[in-house]
Amino acid sequence: GYLRVLWQGRWKGSSAGLPASHHVRQVQAARRAPVISPTDPTTLTGAQLRRWRLVMVVIAVAGYGLDQWTKAKAVAHLDPDDPPSWFGGFFTLRLLRNPGAAFSMGSTATVLISLFAIAMLIVVCAWGVPKARHRWSLIACGMLIAGICGNLTDRIFREPGPLRGHVVDFISLPHFAVFNVADIFITGTAILVVLVSIFGRHDGEGHATDDNVRGERDEKEEM
Repeated sequence: GYLRVLWQGRWKGSSAGLPASHHVRQVQAARRAPVISPTDPTTLTGAQLRRWRLVMVVIAVAGYGLDQWTKAKAVAHLDPDDPPSWFGGFFTLRLLRNPGAAFSMGSTATVLISLFAIAMLIVVCAWGVPKARHRWSLIACGMLIAGICGNLTDRIFREPGPLRGHVVDFISLPHFAVFNVADIFITGTAILVVLVSIFGRHDGEGHATDDNVRGERDEKEEM
């Protein structure tokens, strides 16, 4: 037993002078060093990333469907000359057909606005979605896709013709533009991006780490 203690002490002492590249050092580092992820703890990976991408798709499809459904109802039931209102005129359903952007800006550049919307949709789907690795960025992508597709559908398929179609707006507030559900999703995306850029670094880092652990565990189970 005494010789074993001396030998263990000699072995431990001899490793202190070994270079970092020595195999003894590497084995000790592998056994003793904590496993630390080199990535941002809020970054989604594996199965968890796939789940949140599915959430993004659900948001995009549901938002687009809600926009088109409300526009169809507005066209079918609202009278432009007799708009219903509530709360003393604060909230009004006023049917308008807008050839331009918000506040009727660019009403003579409908084709350019349509082409710009197509370009933005391509950028979001081909560049933004693959780059998105956080929950809020994927939610923002889903909301933005819903908004762009909602108004772009009007510009392509509604009168007076492809890329020149007028967008259906029907939600009216005092001293503000008449807008629709697609506009709400686009504006909501902008607000979300601003809020996340300010507060996102402090939000849910621990939860995101837990999500990653669960995602890695699910990946191992799938393998």
